[in-house]
Amino acid sequence: MQIDTAFFINALGIAIMIYGLVDVLLLRSKIPGGQVGKAWKALTALIALFTAGYLVSPFFSTLPADSIRMIVSLIFLFGAVYVILTVRLLYRIIAELSS
Repeated sequence: MQIDTAFFINALGIAIMIYGLVDVLLLRSKIPGGQVGKAWKALTALIALFTAGYLVSPFFSTLPADSIRMIVSLIFLFGAVYVILTVRLLYRIIAELSS
């Protein structure tokens, strides 16, 4: 593992993701059930997955290039799912607030 600027940026990303995961877990008890609760559980799972990815990212340099490409592809896929779930959740919240 090489300690350089990228390492420190990565460490900052890891710290921010852990902070976000803790916030999401603390908020979870305040989220009602139903559609919002289901969406929140899915978002929590994705955030936990991203946090795990961030935690192992400093070790990517030890992996073969094909493995790194697969991991990055999966990150993009799950990132896209996260965006869709977040937007749909916001639509539901806005719909409930406007009625």
